[in-house]
Amino acid sequence: MAEQEREREHVRVAVIGSGFGGLGAAVRLRREGITDFVVLERADSVGGTWRDNSYPGCACDVPSHLYSFSFAPNPDWPRAFSGQRHIREYLEQVADVFRLRPHIRFDSEVKELRWNTAELHWEIETVRGHLTADVVVSAAGPLSDPKMPNIPGLDSFEGKVFHSARWDHDYDLRGKRVAMIGTGASAIQIVPAIQPEVGSLTLFQRTPPWVMPRADRAISGVERWLHKQLPFTTQARRGLLWGIRELQVQAFTKRPNELGLVESLAKANMRRAIKDPALRAKLTPDYRIGCKRILLSNTYYPALAQPNVDVVASGLSEVRGNTLVASDGTETEVDAIIFGTGFHVTDMPIAERVIGAEGIALAEHWKGGVQSMRGATVDGFPNFMTVIGPNTGLGNSSMILMIEAQLNYLADYMRQLDVLGGKAALDARPAAVTAWNAKVQERMKRTVWNTGGCTSWYLDENGVNTTVWPGTTTEFRAATKRVDLGEYEVVRPPKPVEAAAASAAPAASAASAAKPGRKKKAEAGA
Repeated sequence: MAEQEREREHVRVAVIGSGFGGLGAAVRLRREGITDFVVLERADSVGGTWRDNSYPGCACDVPSHLYSFSFAPNPDWPRAFSGQRHIREYLEQVADVFRLRPHIRFDSEVKELRWNTAELHWEIETVRGHLTADVVVSAAGPLSDPKMPNIPGLDSFEGKVFHSARWDHDYDLRGKRVAMIGTGASAIQIVPAIQPEVGSLTLFQRTPPWVMPRADRAISGVERWLHKQLPFTTQARRGLLWGIRELQVQAFTKRPNELGLVESLAKANMRRAIKDPALRAKLTPDYRIGCKRILLSNTYYPALAQPNVDVVASGLSEVRGNTLVASDGTETEVDAIIFGTGFHVTDMPIAERVIGAEGIALAEHWKGGVQSMRGATVDGFPNFMTVIGPNTGLGNSSMILMIEAQLNYLADYMRQLDVLGGKAALDARPAAVTAWNAKVQERMKRTVWNTGGCTSWYLDENGVNTTVWPGTTTEFRAATKRVDLGEYEVVRPPKPVEAAAASAAPAASAASAAKPGRKKKAEAGA
């Protein structure tokens, strides 16, 4: 066993995932002078959610110049709101320009991460082999694992079934009777994209979304030329887009009642396309705009008004052969079912594979509620950091801004480890994690996401918002600018006697022996 351990590859940092978070982390590590790292990617190419989501009509609802890295501006975006293909191409370009490919291990899904207390490193098991790392950065992302609802009788369905994030491009929808389950961001793009070619389309709508017009247009050749010749114009465009969204945050987080005017604009948008009063009634939400994600589309409502589309204002409750039964009893016979039912956001599957210092999985640790410190670190999981962790989501701006803020935190985290010298790890203090989350949840109380009268994917099973950041991106950037060592416990290798005890004891006992007094400190509020 000892000989196998010596032969195992060791790296300074292991990054999980090659979407925006993973590639961003890789670039930042290189800029910090750290080249001893790998990026573990379960698929055969980079792109993350923009690789996996290739459904018809897939596009971003954040303007292109804001949905890109500040350190890798793209003057050549073809549209104001770019489609999936162009965003994926951008990420491929980032991997090439910053020479990240030698660090990326494709087809290397992580099966388990286990903290080794005696050696102060992570033992990583992938489908292609084993390695160890001093630090692990999980950039698996909250939109990486599709969520399929448990519908009675679904196994008996004789037609085609797939999730929007696992689109079956070999299946021909032309002339088929199709059911679309869900009305989220993916569904409102899929519906208008497939409506002209299907025989009939039935939309099962549990909750109608608020839909605003999408100010999309082609970016002219003159604009693109200008951005290439004068790079500051690209920066100015990005800055303007960012500033407008920063000003909007107050209404979402402190004054939700001010969103009434926005609701009026959304209703006017609906009236222009939906002339049937009965259909308008089905499509009109009964909660405050912004409580669920505000969706952008110029084609969704016109598609729903077409004669081959039917809206069932109820969720799918049962499948009987090829007949779908809604909660209100409506029955519809279809040939194909497309689920646009979102992702495992508050119960990320990666958490089941991460085993911390106490010998328990991160999923078990989070059983009472998902929380971390500054969206990045978790007590009991030393030298483990998440990108797009708990309470880092946004309701109105670009997640790339939040990712870059967390990359600042990662950079300083690595600097602090270097300053400490020798073999060392940082473990978030339980009291610090609790204090940070108490502050976040206190601010959350007055936000539209908590007071708007809806049930959204932002909330966990206990109704706690563990997803969204209740402030501006400026505030989050300030909160993650530096690592406060007072919020961490510095962990050193155990003494020889402790090490011997650790190697002889079970995993859970080993964690306790290597960090004596940890629970007492937590109870004392250390």
